[in-house]
Amino acid sequence: MKKNLLTLSLIFLFIFRVRALPNPAFDEGHEENTPLYFGNPSDASGNFEAEDVGQNYLMEKAQFSLSYNSETLNPAWVAWHLCAADLGEADRSDSFRPDAELPEGWYAVRKNDYKFPYYGFDRGHICPSADRTATKEDNSATFLMTNMVPQSPDNNRVVWVALEKYERELVLQGNEAYIFAGPYGKGGTGDKGYFEEISVTQKDDSELSITVPSHTWKIILFMPAGEDDLNRVAAEARVIAVCVPNEKGCGKNGSWEQYLCSVNYIEEITGFDFFEMLPDELEEEFESSVFSWYTYN
Repeated sequence: MKKNLLTLSLIFLFIFRVRALPNPAFDEGHEENTPLYFGNPSDASGNFEAEDVGQNYLMEKAQFSLSYNSETLNPAWVAWHLCAADLGEADRSDSFRPDAELPEGWYAVRKNDYKFPYYGFDRGHICPSADRTATKEDNSATFLMTNMVPQSPDNNRVVWVALEKYERELVLQGNEAYIFAGPYGKGGTGDKGYFEEISVTQKDDSELSITVPSHTWKIILFMPAGEDDLNRVAAEARVIAVCVPNEKGCGKNGSWEQYLCSVNYIEEITGFDFFEMLPDELEEEFESSVFSWYTYN
């Protein structure tokens, strides 16, 4: 019996590893200064016939790329590149709206679906409005509901916004950034209490739900602005990773610095694989360390 169990365990381990192997076709071929230049963390596909596409649908826009999950009605991750040219004088558009580029038959979340007076969660940007102010069109794109997750106001307005300001400060000091961010888990505490999902009623009276994440996470690779990013990343880049609880009071004891973690930790909880285009040793060096924000030069 023990021998049979061992055999089954080895078979399962082999199958899991085969399935977990990265597919270079999803990571290669992205131009420098585009969101997926360092890799596609979930091997998301824009092919509507691909396996599990409903949970990992690739949408590539001029302003950011994302993997959309039609079951949670949230992005699994959003990726974008940030440089000084992205920061201009465009006003905040506040044009929250459904994403018309979702596949036919998928529910497109609407502005009022979050029902703040009842649930108490913000429409929380993943790619921030203030990271896309070069043109009105760029800013407007960040208000697509595929770029939102239900976010506790203390997370969205205190911790998250402070990190967003910090990333822009570093960019305006002469750096550029490759950024990944998204939700994790289920169940958060907003201004109206704890909820795991937000109920949505469709036109045919059928019910769907928007998952309320338990955490939001972000990974930022900074380096001095320049060219040939892949070859200079080893000497010049630094990586920040945070994982923030999506709950009331999360900013009480300080800002985002208290939630610093390693990229490896985010990979463990999400199942994603970041920076696959880097050599393995360099990738592990970046992903195993925890950023010391106060020593960044």
